[in-house]
Amino acid sequence: MQAHEIPDIDPQTRDSDSHGYVDFLASDKLSVGLAVWRKGKPDRQRPHQEDEVYYVISGRGVIRVADEDRPVKEGSLVFVAAQVPHHFHDIEEDLRVLVFWAPPHTAR
Repeated sequence: MQAHEIPDIDPQTRDSDSHGYVDFLASDKLSVGLAVWRKGKPDRQRPHQEDEVYYVISGRGVIRVADEDRPVKEGSLVFVAAQVPHHFHDIEEDLRVLVFWAPPHTAR
């Protein structure tokens, strides 16, 4: 068994960072990480090779997937297919987000 206390996981951001991320769980077919995007800061991520599911733990903002915007807040769940452009914007409160990757995410 692998078990984690999400509030204890530190995505290693500094005050000047717009984004922090840490992988904390992986198997042959799935990995999970915790991401933080800071209020008012840009999200510069690029499309990934993996499918992703974002689960918003806390915060508020908007996610753009392809050409569609959707507000997100605590409890929001968003699927993003591999290679589809996406990013968070208009971040009103720091976003703390679980990120599920399939196949597993590899750090770049």
